[in-house]
Amino acid sequence: MAKQDADDDQRLTVPARGGKRLAERLGVLALWAAVALVLLPAIAVRVDLAAQFVMAGAAVGLMLLMRSLGYVRRFRVFFLLLSSFLLLRYLWWRTFNTLAYDNLFDFIFMVALYVAEVYGISIALLSFFVNVYPLKREPLPLDTTPGKLPTVDVLIPTYNEPTELLEVTLRAALDMRYPASHLRVYLLDDGGTVQKRTQASPAKAAEAQQRHVDLQELAARHGGHYLTREFNRNAKAGNVNEALAHCQGDLVLILDADHVPTVDFLEKTVGFFQQDEKLYLVQTPHFFINPDPVEKNLDMFGRMPPENEMFYAVIQRGLDFWDGAYFCGSAAVIRRSHLDEVGGIGGVSITEDAETAMKLHAKGYRSAYLNEPLISGLQPETFSSFIVQRLRWAQGMVQLLLLRNVFMMKGMTIPQKLCYFSNTFYWFFSYARVMLLLAPMAYLVLGLRFYNASIPEFFAYGLPAMVGAILTSDYLFGRYRWTLISELYEMLQSLFSLQAIFMVIRNPRAPSFNVTPKGEHLEHDTVSQLAGPFYFVYAAVVLTMVVGLVKLFHAHEHRDVIVSALCWDLLNLIILNACIGVLYERKQRRATPRVPVDLPAEAMKITTSSSTPQVLAEAIEEGATLRLQGAAKAAVAEAVWHAPLLCRVIDISAGGAQLQFDNALGQEVDLEMNHLRIYNRAMGHESLIPIEVRSSFSSRDKTSLIVGVRFTDRSVHGMSESVSLSSGDSSRWAAFRASRNQRLGIFGGIALLVRLGTVHAGGQYVLFCKGLSSYLHRRVVAPILATRFVATLPYRLKRFYRYLIQ
Repeated sequence: MAKQDADDDQRLTVPARGGKRLAERLGVLALWAAVALVLLPAIAVRVDLAAQFVMAGAAVGLMLLMRSLGYVRRFRVFFLLLSSFLLLRYLWWRTFNTLAYDNLFDFIFMVALYVAEVYGISIALLSFFVNVYPLKREPLPLDTTPGKLPTVDVLIPTYNEPTELLEVTLRAALDMRYPASHLRVYLLDDGGTVQKRTQASPAKAAEAQQRHVDLQELAARHGGHYLTREFNRNAKAGNVNEALAHCQGDLVLILDADHVPTVDFLEKTVGFFQQDEKLYLVQTPHFFINPDPVEKNLDMFGRMPPENEMFYAVIQRGLDFWDGAYFCGSAAVIRRSHLDEVGGIGGVSITEDAETAMKLHAKGYRSAYLNEPLISGLQPETFSSFIVQRLRWAQGMVQLLLLRNVFMMKGMTIPQKLCYFSNTFYWFFSYARVMLLLAPMAYLVLGLRFYNASIPEFFAYGLPAMVGAILTSDYLFGRYRWTLISELYEMLQSLFSLQAIFMVIRNPRAPSFNVTPKGEHLEHDTVSQLAGPFYFVYAAVVLTMVVGLVKLFHAHEHRDVIVSALCWDLLNLIILNACIGVLYERKQRRATPRVPVDLPAEAMKITTSSSTPQVLAEAIEEGATLRLQGAAKAAVAEAVWHAPLLCRVIDISAGGAQLQFDNALGQEVDLEMNHLRIYNRAMGHESLIPIEVRSSFSSRDKTSLIVGVRFTDRSVHGMSESVSLSSGDSSRWAAFRASRNQRLGIFGGIALLVRLGTVHAGGQYVLFCKGLSSYLHRRVVAPILATRFVATLPYRLKRFYRYLIQ
């Protein structure tokens, strides 16, 4: 299946060639228009129910036939148009045949649900348009001819991230393969500004001063440049814009503090700018090496596509086809001259990246999206941090929709405007999701009648539209987003983002930029502090189902509608059950996440005489290879190199690794080993890394010994070796990314969500029952037992017994 999907992906892409791409776009629009002219009249035609069943069944049947033939590019437009036909046919019927009401409350909820449905259909149609032909680009060769190589400034904005994390990103940026004379790396410290260092709180001012000193020393030690500013204005956008005044590079690479670039980042991106003077942006995917809270708490990291993969693997490529790929805030190279034309990074909204892209596209400049993972970053570790990040995105995109109406901006093509509208309008999903949650409750509990249709009518119009949408979602995104996983992520966000969006609608300029916490620790498994609303909604849905079952038992009419509402509620309950599982936060103790790898290596013990350890250390810093000369060569020769032990590195980070020693090799593992010899693919040489053993234990199957080690060399060279070894090889990220992107199928996705909810929510229910039992014992049972009557009860029973036998 993996090979099949890879081949399908090739067939669904188009080459990134200017003239051919324009012709392809015009051809798609012409074909879409031609087929639409045939289908549009059929949307509004009135037929009896039997004919509608035949029409809808034929459309679904054709979609299933095309799907069974494989994901062939020549069928793609027809597949999407058939799905669009079913959706628009349903919307026509829903608008002109079902909008009737008996009282004011029915009317209010009828309109609210109808608006949610119109939103969902609109987003689906926009998605079909955006993703009609995802564009696949290959890196363009870098022209190193003197005078043609652009200079690059690397900007790393930081606010409150730990020094250890920043050091890894800074070192990796300096190690990118690019002429040193053309590369400058800047650390932009917004946590050590003059404003921070002179604030009223002495403790906070001292902390900011210490950070200022530490980061200055860090930048100087590694060969980077430290910049800060006087005031913290306009958050990240203001930080970058102030730094631009100190930079003169032709291109600007922006990296978030936790986004560690691979050594070939600039080699694969700068070539695009050399071949297209109108290009303002090359964006690359945000690839993460740690699980988000959903993956972590459901134990699915590495076993299913991550949540952001649908956007970076498909949607950005779809946007790129229409020249609408946009800046995502990091892991992107921007042409400085074009950026200066729009006044630098935008600051009207809190999503400064998309705002900047809108302005540059409106200027007529082009963007490109290279779908290769060239950075590795960190996701929020806790559910509360995840929500902080998503609320910022939601509020920022709604701000853009309100403050920078894309349809009023001059300079963009109509497809570009539709792309930006799709990106911003999507974030109203919380409204639709909450309405779909409330609808069955409103009918079963309150008795509201807001959907005036019979079950046969719904099966003829509504069900085919739903089936078509599900088939299309799997057709477009099946490798990157499994069925109902989107619903899970949206449900988790909706209870919080709906209020945040209404705040923006009331006052579009009110939201402020909140930095997403990274590197958080959880010492114990615990229930998220944001779990309360989900418990309440879960209980409400269960109560609704109980009421519905009682009504079903006693009802003499509308039993089919009650059954439909109960099925709707059951689907909501399945999604909520998985949400409950996510809200049981698993412990997170490791400061730096380790990435699973499988690398051959040798572990060894090296001892030196008292006169040479420092020289040996310097030799190791120079590489400890046959190229060593003089004192370094003598130091290596004088050292005692004990017999190396064959092992495999099974996970790694910039701070350490786990080594696996196979018992079948018959090696006696010396836990006093202090060096690891391994081929560093990113650097193209063998590395000898000083280590310290921290732990050892047998594998589960008892066939090997697992040894945890820490990399002890924190010198500039030592950091360069460990960072490039752990994070410098883009082919490792590409392989890891591909291993997660596999199709599961529609029914497989549904079954997975049911299983995950049952397994992981079950543990939380047990914990809840234990907690409730402990609470009742402490607050109810224990006080009763502590009363004087109960305390003297054994004595009273004894006296009563004696009285009876006398």
